[in-house]
Amino acid sequence: MSDPNAGKRAAARAAADLIQDGTIVGFGTGSTFQFVLERLAERMQGGLKVTGVATSRATTDAATLLGIPLRTLDEIDRLDLAIDGADEVDPQKNLIKGGGGAHVRERIVAAAAKELVVIVDESKLVPVLGKAFLLPVEVLPFGWKQTEKRVAATGCVPRLRERDGAPFVTDNGNWVLDCKYDGIDDPAWLDDHLDGLVGVVDHGLFVGMAGRVIVGDTAGKTRVLP
Repeated sequence: MSDPNAGKRAAARAAADLIQDGTIVGFGTGSTFQFVLERLAERMQGGLKVTGVATSRATTDAATLLGIPLRTLDEIDRLDLAIDGADEVDPQKNLIKGGGGAHVRERIVAAAAKELVVIVDESKLVPVLGKAFLLPVEVLPFGWKQTEKRVAATGCVPRLRERDGAPFVTDNGNWVLDCKYDGIDDPAWLDDHLDGLVGVVDHGLFVGMAGRVIVGDTAGKTRVLP
């Protein structure tokens, strides 16, 4: 029986093997990144010393369980590397992230790193962002209906993310609008425009932020996007 996670696992392990002894690494969030943590725990048994900066409570808990030491972003000047997954990657290596709702912290950590290494399987590669995956936009709860109107004016249909019948709350205490676009033809314009909207905290577009993108396939082999 084939392993449905073979591509994710291969990409994650390849990224984890890039980490050098004594480095400080930004830790992403999500199911793919769990494989990175597991590989790091293996390497630490062999003597690797690494310190992580987590992008979510879930990653903090998972790293702590595996005995991986953590620091906060405020305690350091610069990250040597950040590793994270993505929900979509276009040919220019622009990304949509935020299916797990940690995109704001992920963007902050990625911006603090010398390089963001992205790990995905082949299913996450798309010709145009936003045709299949909804773009998450984090908004302040106060006046969110007004913010929703401003976001909708960018050409999308926004929907408030819910969990158990109530608004989904991010680690930052905010809400998320999941926005349906008919493809995002100009990610740079949308990135800049959303950044300027009152009530928007941040969003899941990562434009020009990715360094190496490691892609794993169903056979467990990896390649790096040019």
